[in-house]
Amino acid sequence: MLESHHLEDRSENNPMGPLAFTRENAAAMLGISRVSLDRLVKRGLIHPSRALRRPLFPLAELKRFLDETKIGEVRR
Repeated sequence: MLESHHLEDRSENNPMGPLAFTRENAAAMLGISRVSLDRLVKRGLIHPSRALRRPLFPLAELKRFLDETKIGEVRR
């Protein structure tokens, strides 16, 4: 699984990197298929922003998902 520090892609145009990703980019960042991402959304494990016509996946949400689903941690 991709570690959250890999999600911090920086570019010359935006030194902070993107704040949100399209469905395709979010799936690629997590190293999963778009279908798998859709399943995670349907199960309520990842919450996209629906402020626009297409869902956007905030960087903070992708990091939260990774942090909360680490192997060996107790879920509350």
